[in-house]
Amino acid sequence: MSIDLSAVSSFMATHARLLDRRRFGLPLGESDPAAVLVALDGYRNPDGGYGWGLEPDLRSPESQPGAAAHAFEVFEEIAPATAPQATALCDWLESVSLPDGGLPFALPVTSSAGCAPWWAGADTTVSSLQITSVTAAAALRVAAHDPAVAEHPWLDRAVRYCLAAVEKVDHTSHAYVLAFAVRFLDAVHGTAPEAAGLLERLGEYIPADGRVRVEGGAEDETLRPLDFAPFPDRPARALFAQEVIDADLDRLAGLQRDDGGWTVDYATISPAGALDWRGYTTVRAVEVLRRNGRL
Repeated sequence: MSIDLSAVSSFMATHARLLDRRRFGLPLGESDPAAVLVALDGYRNPDGGYGWGLEPDLRSPESQPGAAAHAFEVFEEIAPATAPQATALCDWLESVSLPDGGLPFALPVTSSAGCAPWWAGADTTVSSLQITSVTAAAALRVAAHDPAVAEHPWLDRAVRYCLAAVEKVDHTSHAYVLAFAVRFLDAVHGTAPEAAGLLERLGEYIPADGRVRVEGGAEDETLRPLDFAPFPDRPARALFAQEVIDADLDRLAGLQRDDGGWTVDYATISPAGALDWRGYTTVRAVEVLRRNGRL
């Protein structure tokens, strides 16, 4: 199934936020790391963290762990370039981590306008495997080319917290906890000896077709194989048969809308957030298809 890249470009120019337009342009040679970082800095706070709607359904200005995960995605994409902002983000994360090394799902919000209830009403006193694992996984991918992140004490503590917490994941765990734990184990696979066994065990909780229903999500909201293992030649891919991955790649390619962009199947909170998610998701879809040889 072919992708209309010209339509993607038109969609991004028409609808996407500046950050995602700059990100989209990176592999095309139409942007550069400096331009991407300038756009990302618009969401940055003096404390070194990120807020201001970088996580589209969390539009309150203060720095948040959920936004940190998105920032690390950008720091990964600019490789082999590095940025001092990535190290400063690790410093901030260390300052808000709980004693066990985990991150709370969210910190107190100063404004609930445009914020999803799961962010605004989060328990700030307990560590969340969901948020810590997705943030640590993104940071580990940055650490592959940024020694300052790789050597930061926050990352070591977060990894140790996640490895211990993943031991408790089972068939009753929420779909996003399971998916983010798999992504974390995939990212830490080369440095943590226990990751291989844990990854194999978590694979037992994923159906053969790779579809896991999101409890409490939108109607028919489901995580799929590419949500667990988006890229080839990674350990998590061994959890799925190749025909399952191929079918999901076909599905993803077929989701391009007439306006050139992709959309999400989960609940969004505000019109601005819904449009931000479309730009973000379109960049992600194109990257997954590209790295899987579909573009």
